[in-house]
Amino acid sequence: MKFLKFLLVGIFFGIVLTKSEAVSWYRIYEMFRFQSFHMYGIIGTAIASGVIFLQLAKRGHVKNTYGTEIFVPKKDKGFPRYIIGGIIFGFGWALVGACPGPMYILFGAGYYTIAIVILAAIVGTFIYGVLKDKLPH
Repeated sequence: MKFLKFLLVGIFFGIVLTKSEAVSWYRIYEMFRFQSFHMYGIIGTAIASGVIFLQLAKRGHVKNTYGTEIFVPKKDKGFPRYIIGGIIFGFGWALVGACPGPMYILFGAGYYTIAIVILAAIVGTFIYGVLKDKLPH
């Protein structure tokens, strides 16, 4: 039953992203060309709600699905890794026209050529997992 809830939330999330045009290649293109505020508004809303949720979780006001407190570990300081990782992520996003979440939504909407991108993302994640210990963090 719990997995059905997750599936329904995922379907709802997909519908919201599709209806808000957040998965539209044209909207993403506009964003990277600084021609429209549309995507920046969506991303800004996501950041604001993420900050609020994270602060609530850190203070113990939010529990996980098992009813236990969510533990948020401290992260190491490392400005260069976030800049380098963000640049790589941004280049991939700009080249493909979709970030990881909407890739699956696009596939579900019938854009089956995105399967190539999904496969490449999975292979890239696997390669990172193999090389993670050898990379500077």
